[in-house]
Amino acid sequence: MGQAAKQFDYGNGDAQSSRVVEMRGQGRVQDRGTSALAVSIFADRSYLRAEMEEDALAAGLRIAQTADLGNLLASDAGPAGHEGVLGDLVLVDCPVIDGAELAALARLDLRAAKSGSQLVVSTSIGSLDDVFGCLDQSEAQILVTPSRADRVIALGRTLARAGNRVRELSEEDRLALLRLTEQVGQIAQKLEALSSGSGTASATSSAFRFDGAGDEARLDEGTDRLVRAARPPLPDPRLVRKIIRQRQLRARFFEGDLFADPAWDMLLDLTAARAEHVRVSVTSLCIASGVPPTTALRWIGQMTDAGLLQRVDDETDRRRAFITLTDKAADAMARYFAELGAAATTLV
Repeated sequence: MGQAAKQFDYGNGDAQSSRVVEMRGQGRVQDRGTSALAVSIFADRSYLRAEMEEDALAAGLRIAQTADLGNLLASDAGPAGHEGVLGDLVLVDCPVIDGAELAALARLDLRAAKSGSQLVVSTSIGSLDDVFGCLDQSEAQILVTPSRADRVIALGRTLARAGNRVRELSEEDRLALLRLTEQVGQIAQKLEALSSGSGTASATSSAFRFDGAGDEARLDEGTDRLVRAARPPLPDPRLVRKIIRQRQLRARFFEGDLFADPAWDMLLDLTAARAEHVRVSVTSLCIASGVPPTTALRWIGQMTDAGLLQRVDDETDRRRAFITLTDKAADAMARYFAELGAAATTLV
């Protein structure tokens, strides 16, 4: 990039709040006089690297390096001492990815998991299954053709995971971080309220609460033993598919966002697939959710954390992975449909 300098103003004309960031060598960036969290950025599109850098700096973060994907491959194959330089946050953009980049991404995922670095990877819907398949160690966030707002939200979620490291920031940087993450908290609260049916939400709880309720048991009078109720079978997949088609029909007459319910739509799709003994890819599940893929991936992550969904690796191809219901979630869906009985045919 050469010897260039940029100045970013963080305050209202306060000279104390500006920083000079020097661009050095092969995409290396050094931020003087700060102990902020370090960010590494890898993207082939120069304008996108600039946007990511600007958003990270606006949050009071320190840019450790910005480079194209070729540098990611080179650093991944470099000496052990060089491999360790990741940064606290790693942002990667790979809309179209080949075999070598997938292998490098899988190794980066493992390195991030070992080092504790937070990983955010943006890709396209066409490459989603491949990218999802090789990211199984670091709890990486995956974004699909994201807008700049999507990336800012992902950055805020990543910073929220940083925990005690946030205390190393200056007061000014901490205020910038709070401004950035405030919108993330509002989104989480809205998801919580939508899923619980209430107007309020806890900022510290998941958007889902799933404890296997409905797994009823009774006391056997003859033996005084606790006997669990017989578990009903999964519903007829043809019925579930009919309900899904009925729900999708609404989009022909109303705005799709008006009835957006990605959690339920994904549960229905996975219930039908389980009854049909069909595996569901993450791309297919995102489509079934009825919301943008990046939004669907956030829901998949929360539902996985809540014990509703689980990731299952392909036994024949370790580069692929699928999403299924957990046994408890499948049991809950079976009990739900059994409780509905014949009324399920009119369920929308």
